[in-house]
Amino acid sequence: MHPGVNGPKFKDKPAIIMAGSGEILTHQEVNELSNQIAHLFRSLGLNAGDSMAFMMENHKYFLPIAAAAYRSGLIYTAISWRLQPEEVEYIVKDCGAKVFITSKFLEENAKLLTPLLKDVNKFMIDGETEDYLSLEKSISELPITPINDECQGSSMLYSSGTTGKPKGVSREINLSPLPYTPEEEDLGLTRVVEGMYAASSDSVYLSPAPLYHSAPLGFNTGFQALGATSIIMEKFDPEEALKLIEKYKVTHSQWVPTMFVRFLKSDPGILNKYDLSSHKVAIHAAAPCPVEVKEKMIDWWGPIIHEYYAGTEFNGFVACNSDEWLSHKGTVGKSLLGPIHILDDDGNEVPKGEEGTIYFEGPTSQSFKYHNDPEKTKGSRSKQGFSTLGDVGYLDDDDYLYLTDRKAFMIISGGVNIYPKETEDILVMHPKVADVAVFGVPNEEMGEEVKAVVQPQDMNEIENNLEQELMAYCREKISHVKCPKSIDFRPELPRHPTGKLYKRLLKNEYWEK
Repeated sequence: MHPGVNGPKFKDKPAIIMAGSGEILTHQEVNELSNQIAHLFRSLGLNAGDSMAFMMENHKYFLPIAAAAYRSGLIYTAISWRLQPEEVEYIVKDCGAKVFITSKFLEENAKLLTPLLKDVNKFMIDGETEDYLSLEKSISELPITPINDECQGSSMLYSSGTTGKPKGVSREINLSPLPYTPEEEDLGLTRVVEGMYAASSDSVYLSPAPLYHSAPLGFNTGFQALGATSIIMEKFDPEEALKLIEKYKVTHSQWVPTMFVRFLKSDPGILNKYDLSSHKVAIHAAAPCPVEVKEKMIDWWGPIIHEYYAGTEFNGFVACNSDEWLSHKGTVGKSLLGPIHILDDDGNEVPKGEEGTIYFEGPTSQSFKYHNDPEKTKGSRSKQGFSTLGDVGYLDDDDYLYLTDRKAFMIISGGVNIYPKETEDILVMHPKVADVAVFGVPNEEMGEEVKAVVQPQDMNEIENNLEQELMAYCREKISHVKCPKSIDFRPELPRHPTGKLYKRLLKNEYWEK
């Protein structure tokens, strides 16, 4: 429920524990802190329906700031701290933020943003500069009681920009007075974590991903609303995550497939070193998980792994548990919000088993729009009124959904459609590969050819004919037409911490040559 209820109800119970520093905020402290920040917003002239933005590392103030904006009726935008200043400027201005909050950790970036955000009220946590006021000092004398006109705000998060410029995903905001009963309040993912994953006030939720992403922010908000405890990792580390499950008796957690890969490629000695018996539900999403990776994770953790497929748009929600997945390997689940339609390029439904663009029909399928981009909004709708995230996939005879790839990443080579995800799933399982991206590059005869860019476990391996080894490995497992014609190597790939690969950046390098 709302922090105004949970504060008095759960009082000194930890709401937030920062894994690295051990810092704790109780539910009452979150309530009081979010009230003070809400008073600050009002003192600056921000009223219900106005916008604010914040950019910081995983920090104990992150969720209280979101709660303050929510209970002030604001539209709030969390921004990735890994973006360049010009990208941050674009988002802050596009969302119309009147307040921007950052942290001492990002002071250098903050200074670069100063001339770009002249007309925005700027605050800093853990420090201050000539242009950024201390948030802590600014709220120190403000009331810890609620503002007089509380009403429900809403997040407006931006897509990760893996296929183009980030776009804000907005929904119609409800500016009615903030209720205090679960029947009236818009609880978002609270109903999901409670209904699907049996979460309660007794749950302990491990959050290893960046909070600025929609899933960690939404799920943490959901667990907080139940009165649970969130263990927030400042940065993911495989062994540290296992230690935390044992130390805090974690019951629920959320991951992305790249984290699973890092677990499985860790020192085998750590995998069974820690007591994971408290761990009842492990949720994963963000990107499709290679079948072999998920098989190994279920073998290790047992049938506690739950997958879902959804976007920031929340126009649909697809999910499955371990048992369902084991009987439909590779699926991301069944739709829980309405029918799924697989359409061809002309907008016509295709038979079961055939690939096409995935569209959702249901109560939330029309509930979003892309901020300041009516053309992109229009492009996400079909002639029947369904909506899509732009992914390609198919349904089996039992209505389980399988993702093929992003439509924008499809390679057309000699008239053959090739989806690079299948090739990536093969290569990433090679013991010498840490990460991989596969995409199409220009070929005069074929139109496009398959290219792989690999992040090796050890860059020195390149000298030992690693390219030939990986190409032979791939050809043993899938059709030669899907295998890379050449492989380049990089010490690191541009991957979003939530697991999404900025493949567009890599692909553009080759197409612009």
